[in-house]
Amino acid sequence: MTSLRKLLANNMKEQRRILGISQAVLAERVETSTHYIAMIELERKTPSLLMLERIAAALQIDPPELFSMRAIQSKSLETMQKAVLVDIEKSISHVINNHLKAIETSTEHQNTSR
Repeated sequence: MTSLRKLLANNMKEQRRILGISQAVLAERVETSTHYIAMIELERKTPSLLMLERIAAALQIDPPELFSMRAIQSKSLETMQKAVLVDIEKSISHVINNHLKAIETSTEHQNTSR
């Protein structure tokens, strides 16, 4: 039998992934600390009912879905695909930006060497 804390932790993490938001963004939305969100997701803290309502609202789900065995897994495939594509896009942008910075730095170094 899965504990309520484990269901909550897993469902929060999964819904954050689907929405493409970090613990910090969720914490900001529910007006708490990132540390507190992390402790909930690590099953070390149990939020109040009011906090559960705020978390559910921030995750765009109904509060009972935070404890559902099927609610999060039954999100549409399209939603999950979009989240994956956003993650891929962020990763590609990061790599491209790093390469551009390296080229820029190399060009500046060559120009100062002349």
